[in-house]
Amino acid sequence: MPELAISTDKVTFLIEKARQFDVKEEATDIDAGSNGADDNMIDVLQDDGTDPVVQEISGFIAALTEDEQIDLVALMRLGRGDGTIEEWSELRREAADGRNGRTASYLLGEPMLGDMLAEGLDAFGKTYADDRITPVR
Repeated sequence: MPELAISTDKVTFLIEKARQFDVKEEATDIDAGSNGADDNMIDVLQDDGTDPVVQEISGFIAALTEDEQIDLVALMRLGRGDGTIEEWSELRREAADGRNGRTASYLLGEPMLGDMLAEGLDAFGKTYADDRITPVR
C-alpha cells in the first residue's frame, strides 16, 4: 500500500469544507429585499462570490506542502475513478506534472470534491466519518 504525504485529518477537514461548498447554488433572487427570517435563510445557500468557505479552503490548501498538494490532487483523481490504488504512482506523477500553483482553484472546480476525496481515502483503507466536526490543528 502506498503512503500518503498528506494526513487523513487534513483530508477529512477538506472533505467537510468541500461539502459545505458543494451545497451552494447560483444566486436566484439577487434583488431580494427580505431578511433571513422572512425567507427561511435560503440565501445562505446561494453563492455570491464572497463565500468564506472558499477562502478557508484556498488558504488551507495554499499552506500545504507541495507533496501534500500533489497527493491531494491524486487522491481526488483516485476517488473520481481516473485510476486505481495500484496506479497511485502514475496518478501522483500526473498530478505533479500538472502542478501550476492553482491547486485550490482546480480542486474547487470539481463538483462533488468532498465525495471524491472520501472515495480516495477509502481506496487507501482509511475511512471518513460523516460526524467529524473537529478542526485540524
